[in-house]
Amino acid sequence: MKNGKATKGERASFSGRLGYVLATAGSAVGLGNIWRFPYLAAKYGGGIFVLVYVVLALTFGYTLMVSETAIGRMTRKSAVGAFRTLGKGKASVAGGWFNAIIPILILPYYSVIGGWVCRYLFTYITGQVSQAAGDAYFTSFLGSAAGSEFWFLVFALATIIVIVLGVEGGVERISKIMMPAMVVLGVFVAIYSMTRPGAMAGVKYFLVPNFSNFSWMTVVAALGQMFYSLSCAMGILVTYGSYMKKDVDVEKASRQVIIFDSGIAILAGMMIIPAVFAFSNGDAATLKAGPSLMFITMPKIFDSMGFGRPVGIVFFLLVLFAALTSSISLAETCVSTFQDELGWKRLPSSLFVFGIMILLGSLSSLGYNLLSFVKLFGMEILDFFDFLTNSLMMPIAALIICALVIFAIKPSGIAQEIKQSSRFTGEKMYSVIVRFVAPVFILVIFITSVLSVLGVFSL
Repeated sequence: MKNGKATKGERASFSGRLGYVLATAGSAVGLGNIWRFPYLAAKYGGGIFVLVYVVLALTFGYTLMVSETAIGRMTRKSAVGAFRTLGKGKASVAGGWFNAIIPILILPYYSVIGGWVCRYLFTYITGQVSQAAGDAYFTSFLGSAAGSEFWFLVFALATIIVIVLGVEGGVERISKIMMPAMVVLGVFVAIYSMTRPGAMAGVKYFLVPNFSNFSWMTVVAALGQMFYSLSCAMGILVTYGSYMKKDVDVEKASRQVIIFDSGIAILAGMMIIPAVFAFSNGDAATLKAGPSLMFITMPKIFDSMGFGRPVGIVFFLLVLFAALTSSISLAETCVSTFQDELGWKRLPSSLFVFGIMILLGSLSSLGYNLLSFVKLFGMEILDFFDFLTNSLMMPIAALIICALVIFAIKPSGIAQEIKQSSRFTGEKMYSVIVRFVAPVFILVIFITSVLSVLGVFSL
């Protein structure tokens, strides 16, 4: 390796544990942390939800992360190659491709939402604070084919430029800049939010566990959020594990990623929940999930407070960093797959992925205007891709990974890989969870996600 770049026949790698942790944490910290975590926490018990989430992340989430990272490091390949190497026959290869296709489908529509963030950041930079708070501003923007497509392309291009620069020179370098910046910006917004009149009621609700608020749905909601938040079951952790050097402590690095990701999620809650409580006089129902919280509720809050413009700029800059670090990891996973399976170099692989982003992303972007007449199972195009990947494909992919570990690699094989660089202090817990607990939890996620979309209950 020369100057941080892989020579011919050599796999690219992160510079060390810090590079891996920041890049993987950047993958984990995404839009779901910023808008979905605060909403679920407010809906399912506040502080008790946060407590359950952290416990699940350090047990179930830890198990999935360690499994995928170790698989990547032991094979030095992305998902398809890793499954081909460790499994048996065509079924294993199909399982690898099932994991690899997920980020290919997520990246385009995720970039569309990233474009929305770019638009709002530009709006606040240009001082249109009151306009952004208007009831029709968001829907008017989505209804403009030219506007939504332009900002989607801006975000997609920014993502692919980082990927072209490589693993250490692009992915790792940008993560080392954006992740610390995200923390600093988040702390600034959280402090400002918590000092608003009436905000401390939101702080207490969010941070202090009240066991009377606990229910089975608290566990289910925390389980689903943790599963998606940690970038499990979409090939990312396998790919990033393949870039990990053999002397890096897999177990310690995985725990650090979980702590970083959970910390950012809690910080997001501290930014949003106190502000919403202050704005709505303690009405937690104002915390709506998805785009409405980010692009409708928060702009109204910024418009109602002093220094709304600078706080709005900082907030959407933070959200942009979160969106970019996640889209970069999705794109890198796609590029790695094409490099490994087709033998392409990084530039043509990156351009091919960019073409897929433009094609599928444009469908999602135009689904709110020119293609608004297209409904897939009653859903907008973007919503359908989100349902397909998150509710159906990811839980199935996770079950496939568990099957690979249990029947092909064996938990002892994962332990052997981890012990090459460190002790495996959680080996007994890992073996029990991956064999007996994880498959059950994954089935719970799958069933509840499908029932939620079908309207049986609301998550």
